[in-house]
Amino acid sequence: MISTLYEPFRHWSENGSVYILSDTHFDDDDCKLMDPNWIDPAEQVRILNSVIMKNDTFVCLGDVGKPEYVKQLRVRKKILLLGNHDRRGEYTGLFDEIYAGPLFIADKILLSHEPVYGLPWCLNIHGHDHSNMEMYKEGCKHLNLAANVCGYTPVNLGKLIKDGILSDIDSIHRITIDHAVEKKEKKWINKEIQT
Repeated sequence: MISTLYEPFRHWSENGSVYILSDTHFDDDDCKLMDPNWIDPAEQVRILNSVIMKNDTFVCLGDVGKPEYVKQLRVRKKILLLGNHDRRGEYTGLFDEIYAGPLFIADKILLSHEPVYGLPWCLNIHGHDHSNMEMYKEGCKHLNLAANVCGYTPVNLGKLIKDGILSDIDSIHRITIDHAVEKKEKKWINKEIQT
């Protein structure tokens, strides 16, 4: 169980691990335009089924591709955050939970399809960026899990957390307190200068 997850999402890890991947684009004609080395959907399904076990949860951060490949995934629970290529109705019955936008699943973890900026107090796990150029923009710490960027291999969320990916991120509470202290100190210094 990943205890750092907010209560509504803890069931994802109750019987196994939580694996995350984005932009599978199963059988999407545009894949070769995004990456000329894009692997075929059967190979992607094979990789997913070799990593994700029957009792695990698979979280797809959007741009799934053809629905028939989702049916081939041997996993207990499937979660989808809709991407810019997805239509909600297309995946009804194939995913246990479907979300239309970004999702905070813990104090410092934001899942989204596209990168989100300006939130220095969280890790933004996303996809969408097939060139991996967005990783170095201001704001959030980013982890791009677009399939072609991470070798088509889903990432274990619990392992990421245990390995310390959140350790260098201050919580919003710490940032708020530090800002208030800094503001008070500036006010005191200005008062001292004036007297």
